[in-house]
Amino acid sequence: MLVPMSPTVFRAKGFRFYFFSLEEKRAHVHVKGADGDAKFWLEPMIEPAMQHGLAPHRVSEIRRLV
Repeated sequence: MLVPMSPTVFRAKGFRFYFFSLEEKRAHVHVKGADGDAKFWLEPMIEPAMQHGLAPHRVSEIRRLV
């Protein structure tokens, strides 16, 4: 049985950027911060797929980091 993993890609400004192995095929990254979390599509362009608990300026900051 394969067990999904969530390796950290990098950490910046209090955010952890990571992905889940064995998840959907469209390229994306998950982001976790003290105030909430988000998921960003990486293709065809970088854009938020979802977010919970993050203020709009924090979502914009994450997008710039991605």
